[in-house]
Amino acid sequence: MSPQPHGSPPRRVERRDKMLREREHDPYKQPGKLPDPTACPGCGALFRAGRWTWGAAPADARQTLCPACQRTADDYPAGILQLSGPFVAAHREELLGLARNVEEREKREHPLKRILAIQEEGGDTLVITTDAKLARSIGDAIHRAYQGELEHRYGKDERPLRIAWRR
Repeated sequence: MSPQPHGSPPRRVERRDKMLREREHDPYKQPGKLPDPTACPGCGALFRAGRWTWGAAPADARQTLCPACQRTADDYPAGILQLSGPFVAAHREELLGLARNVEEREKREHPLKRILAIQEEGGDTLVITTDAKLARSIGDAIHRAYQGELEHRYGKDERPLRIAWRR
């Protein structure tokens, strides 16, 4: 960079390393912290120390539905995994068993990660989840175990995450 002539205003240089805040349009994301402790009457999850966990709720705990139970009640998924192809028909139970295993592993540490429903639609199997990362984890696990083609498709405002696996 060459020195500026004396008396001229400094040049504005646009920084390209600034942090940008992602726009998140999740209506189930809580706007602030809940009172500690808060218990979910639907599933028994407990909000303590800033996060949802599993545990026994004290008698004085505030009661409110957790985001996963709200999504379930509203039938509003965060992730949809579509399993398609002739392999799915022949190995449906194995694929769904793997999906359930991933859900159980994730749900132990993160109570908001759940399978909302499993549906059949036009010969395809849909695994519908309350958490986009869970849908992605299930899709990645199926892809690692059975190969095939895996594609991630985001909807408008990135909700819900749509993942397609085919073999």
